[in-house]
Amino acid sequence: MMSRPLSALLAVLALVVATVTPARRARAADTTIPTELVGVDIEERPGAQLPRELRLRDQSGQEVELGRYAAGDKPLVLVLGYYECPMLCSLVLNGVLQAMKESAWSAGTEYRTLVVSFDPRDTPEAARKKRANYIEAYGRPVAGDGFDFLVGDEASVRALASTVGFNYRWDETAKQYAHAAGAFVFTPDGRLSRTLYGISFPQKNFGLALREAGSGQVGSAWDRVLLFCFHYDPNARGYVLATQRLMKAAGVLTVVLLGLWLMRFWRTERARTRARVNEAS
Repeated sequence: MMSRPLSALLAVLALVVATVTPARRARAADTTIPTELVGVDIEERPGAQLPRELRLRDQSGQEVELGRYAAGDKPLVLVLGYYECPMLCSLVLNGVLQAMKESAWSAGTEYRTLVVSFDPRDTPEAARKKRANYIEAYGRPVAGDGFDFLVGDEASVRALASTVGFNYRWDETAKQYAHAAGAFVFTPDGRLSRTLYGISFPQKNFGLALREAGSGQVGSAWDRVLLFCFHYDPNARGYVLATQRLMKAAGVLTVVLLGLWLMRFWRTERARTRARVNEAS
C-alpha cells in the first residue's frame, strides 16, 4: 500500500498532466469579400527575408539599400502605404505612431520604423513632408535612421510587398489603391517575425512583437518573462496569454514545492520516530 505522501504526489502529477493538455478551439471565418477587394489581403509569411539589396530613395532623395535597416542591431517595424492615400494609410500610420508613443522604447535607439510608399508617383519631397509631420507628432528625438520614409519604382516596391505577403492593386474606378491594413515586424537580421493587422496596435501586441523580434538582443529580463507568458496566435492575430505555458510552469513549480515539503515531512517523521525509540529504550 502506498503512503499518503506518495499518493498525494502522484495525484498532483496526474492533475498537472491533465491541465496542460492542449484545448482545441473552432473558429468560423467570414469569407464574404467585396469583388473589388478580391486578392487584396495580407498573407502570413513568417521568416521571409527582407530583400536587403533592394534600392529605394529616402526622404532626402538619397538612394538607400533596405539592408541598411536590418543591420543586425535593432528590430524593424515596416509599414506599407502611399502618401496621397485618402484614408486607410493615415489610419494605419496613426495607429503605429500611437503605439510608438506609448512604448517605453524609442525609435532609432531600440528599434527602427520604416514607411515605404507603394505608389511609384510618390516623390522624396512627399516622403519628406510626411515624415516631418510624423516626427513632430511623435514628440521624441529620433536617432539616425530610426523613422524613415521611402519611395521607389513599381518593380522594387512590388518586390518588397510580395516578400511580406502584402497584396494591393490599383482601383481604376475609385482612382486609388485597394490594400489591406497592417504592419510588419522584422528581426534585427531582417527576417519577418510578426504581422500585426488592422489600424490599431495595442501596446501588448506592439511591444511583445518588438521584444520577440529582438530575440533577446534588445530588452530586459522582464521582457523575456513577458514573451514566455504570451505567445502569438495567428487566428486571433495578436498576442494571447500562453495558458498552457503558465499551467506547465505552475505545475512544475507545484511538484517541486510539494517534493521539498514531502522530503521535509519525511525527515521530520523519521526524527520523531528515532526520538520515540530512544525514549522507550
